[in-house]
Amino acid sequence: MTSNHSEYNRRRSSKLSAAALLFPTAIAALSLSSCADYANKVTSSPDGNIKVELSSSDEVYSPSALSLVSGSDTLIQIGLGLETSSAKFDSLKVVGGTDAVQGSEDYQMVQGKRLHCTNEYKERQYTLVNPAGDTIMLQTRVFPDGMAFRYILPASAQNDTILSELTAYCIPDSTRRWIQPFKLDYEAMFPLGVDGSDVEEKQNGHWGIPALVEPKDSTFILITESDIHRGHAASSLSNADNREQYKVVYGPGDQVIPTEGWTTPWRVVIAGPLDTIVESTLVTDLATPAVIEDTSWIKPGISSWNYWSNNHGTRDYQVVKAFTDLSVDMHWPYTLLDWEWDAMTNGGKLEDAVSYIYSKGILPLMWYNSSETWVGEWGPTPQYRLNAKEDRLKEYQWLDSLGIKGLKIDFFNGDSKGTMDYCINLLEDAIPYKMMITLHGATAPRGWQRTYPNLMTVEGVYGAEWYNNRPYLTDRAARHNATIPFTRNVIGPMDYTPGTFTDSQHPHITTHAHELALPILFESPILHMPDRPEAYYALPEDVRTMLSSLPTVWDDTKLLAGYPGEYVIMARRSGDRWYIAGINGTDEPMQLTADIDRLELPEDTQLIIFTDSDEPRQFGPTTYRPASEGPLSIAALPRGGFVAVATTTSL
Repeated sequence: MTSNHSEYNRRRSSKLSAAALLFPTAIAALSLSSCADYANKVTSSPDGNIKVELSSSDEVYSPSALSLVSGSDTLIQIGLGLETSSAKFDSLKVVGGTDAVQGSEDYQMVQGKRLHCTNEYKERQYTLVNPAGDTIMLQTRVFPDGMAFRYILPASAQNDTILSELTAYCIPDSTRRWIQPFKLDYEAMFPLGVDGSDVEEKQNGHWGIPALVEPKDSTFILITESDIHRGHAASSLSNADNREQYKVVYGPGDQVIPTEGWTTPWRVVIAGPLDTIVESTLVTDLATPAVIEDTSWIKPGISSWNYWSNNHGTRDYQVVKAFTDLSVDMHWPYTLLDWEWDAMTNGGKLEDAVSYIYSKGILPLMWYNSSETWVGEWGPTPQYRLNAKEDRLKEYQWLDSLGIKGLKIDFFNGDSKGTMDYCINLLEDAIPYKMMITLHGATAPRGWQRTYPNLMTVEGVYGAEWYNNRPYLTDRAARHNATIPFTRNVIGPMDYTPGTFTDSQHPHITTHAHELALPILFESPILHMPDRPEAYYALPEDVRTMLSSLPTVWDDTKLLAGYPGEYVIMARRSGDRWYIAGINGTDEPMQLTADIDRLELPEDTQLIIFTDSDEPRQFGPTTYRPASEGPLSIAALPRGGFVAVATTTSL
């Protein structure tokens, strides 16, 4: 496919070269006037492809910044600083530092785009001082696929509160970017913008993360964060004061209280072409290692789910039985009992439902209200069972006695320190009871999936559930679906609930093949399949067979082709089998083409291919071809797609 954005980028390249010097002007001048010391403030990645430059004087107090550089191109400049209740670090000079030290990691995940992860980096620390003599440490790491930095406060600051960060990412006007308007639940689109103004919704310059930016043609950066601990608030971005400067902000009224040796979360920038962005594990690379040694009880898999097609379905014991039977027929290990399981009628109660589920060889998952936001007379039940530690441990013990294997906890109150602490408490207290956790209606993931392997998936996305609520998704779903593999899903598991072949309250206009591609494109180790039983029974037999054996965790992930909002073709491997999925995000027909040589398939590999039909709500005939025939090229309908399974055996 010929992209229609290349000419746009060529036209603006000269403007970007000048605009990259805009922030801050004093910093650009400072870096040129500090030649004697400047070389000591450059850290290169182990492969030498990118470097991070610190612009800060050793002699005078002035604003400081980091620049991420690839070749001769400055991809982004980042203003530095922090304000506490006793000190403001906005004007700084360097008074000490360390040489760059190389580090590496090799670790296993129980979920994600890659189960075996490795990384190498160069690390350096700087000591910065303000005019009052207060000190702060800046720690930087530079990886082949990006960089990260964080602030370290001295012991003398342990009784302070962190009022705000002065960290600010410079994104000049005329730069393409995909950033969602900030929502407490992160359920918003990632519209394409070319300046810092509001695009679709007025949000007063407040934006969520991750933020995808294209600073030069075919080179991207993704701004996010990692390693939230107790006492941290998660952050978002604000350009309300200057639309070219996206400042790191905390939740309204949040006061972060550090302890001795306290650090901020890592501020993370992934950098490179789109395949580097999508395939990066930088968010988990920077997270605290797993606190669970024996993870054998954590078992990802597919779950049937009755909420999407039957909003109050768990009230009805017969509906619960029908979705349990669906899991049996589709060879899915789980079924989820959604809200109002405490009000179940029509032939059985909760205990009867759990007994029936187990009698069929299926395992039960259960929904809970976090009781942070939607509570009271009209709030979904059950309520207030998990908030206090004593109540939470009592509930977990009861659930364990019932045989419940995981919880989906919903309706959190944003990014505040209190909410982050609550989420960590939920995850940690569940470990002794071997309870898997899904956070729904919650902030986007920031590395907890490594630290707490029992965190299975997180919503934090405008997903298929919205077909229940508004007509807004119908016309936007295809473009949105072709954007979030490059944005939201890069940073962690995403409970989009893909795979809707019928309609909920509001229709979908994506094709059946497009919908079939989504459970592969969207990574989520607990995959909630949303449609009604009759929808899956009506699928062609070979489609049902593919869905019955579909993995939810992956040994490897590769982006084969795509551009945000236009199209995406991705391959994920489980064992020796590759699943290749592609979607058309536009309203026009498209030939979806990808070179599959990157997959290094054995010579006897065949592709089993599911495509669009002439009718959007049907599949074309399943086709078979040797992988050795060359590039994969599939004709897709408007909002269409395909799935190809590369295998040396049958489905």
